[in-house]
Amino acid sequence: MQYRLATSVAAALGALLLGACSSNPEATSTTNNAAVPDYWPSIQSSIAKSDEVEKKVSEMLATMTVKQKVAQIVQPEIRDVTVEDMREYGFGSYLNGGGSFPNNNKHATPDEWIALAEAMYQASIDDSLDGSTIPTMWGTDAVHGHNNVIGATLFPHNIGLGAMRDPALIEKIATATAKEVRATGIDWIFAPTVAAARDDRWGRTYESYSEDPEVVGAYARAIVTGLQGDISDGNIDDQHVVSTVKHFVGDGGTEHGDDQGNNIADEETLFRIHAQGYVEGLGAGSQSVMASFNSWHGEKLHGNKYLLTDVLKDKMGFDGFVVGDWNGHGQIEGCSNDNCPQALLAGLDVYMAPTP
Repeated sequence: MQYRLATSVAAALGALLLGACSSNPEATSTTNNAAVPDYWPSIQSSIAKSDEVEKKVSEMLATMTVKQKVAQIVQPEIRDVTVEDMREYGFGSYLNGGGSFPNNNKHATPDEWIALAEAMYQASIDDSLDGSTIPTMWGTDAVHGHNNVIGATLFPHNIGLGAMRDPALIEKIATATAKEVRATGIDWIFAPTVAAARDDRWGRTYESYSEDPEVVGAYARAIVTGLQGDISDGNIDDQHVVSTVKHFVGDGGTEHGDDQGNNIADEETLFRIHAQGYVEGLGAGSQSVMASFNSWHGEKLHGNKYLLTDVLKDKMGFDGFVVGDWNGHGQIEGCSNDNCPQALLAGLDVYMAPTP
């Protein structure tokens, strides 16, 4: 399955719609990489850019309506979207959050997970209502095994895994998790979390592998490799999934450990302490990045054009797609959960938009 195509479509749609909705030329990126400090590196991804894929993306975009493009960058949740909705709108992706299951049944069998995945996929490629045959993707929070599925293998949480100091074993755990997720028809995992927790009062410290950025970076590379497998040819096989390094950036370094709070680190500290998981994870070829709930110097990351576009996309060269966290765009000043062009203008490619 050519996930390289899917990520290219999402990223290209973000850039295209950004230009379409902005009448202010300064709202689009005009980054001069020299303006971004040199300690932010240019990432050499393990996946080479494909001219064939870029050509196909351009051809697809040229035939799409605005409605079709908008549907591609909106990500609903399975409690709030039906198969008929998918057939009508052709959403580019959808998700299940923690505690969300097919038919709202916590004890749903793997066959029931597969049935929903297949129904959504078939609806997405049915062009009878929306005129689109672009296949959808299902994303899930399988952060320590496929933990939403009864009977799946569960592993220790990140704080325990980090204490092992064993990237090779972590890669095996990620490979096993990917295999079980794909067995239920799901394409995409919202992992790894690459936060460097610096204050144990942070309510999500257990999600961090370490306060040491070197450990976080080594684990990020191992997990991305285990989840995605060998994707040097631009394909992910049926035993692996798309990975997501998250949450960009600085979520583990907020003042007083406040969850979704404010990180006031200077930029070099933000890079050296909180961004090493992205350097290594993106270097391993991760195809998506999730924006963070936290702020940096008072500006919410979902609306931070400097970090999402100037740094991540332009300077570091990330060409996958940036997905939001659970209605995170609605926290941007002047935004609501159902109205936030500011996030798109900042560099968000996919709005995670469950029930407001």
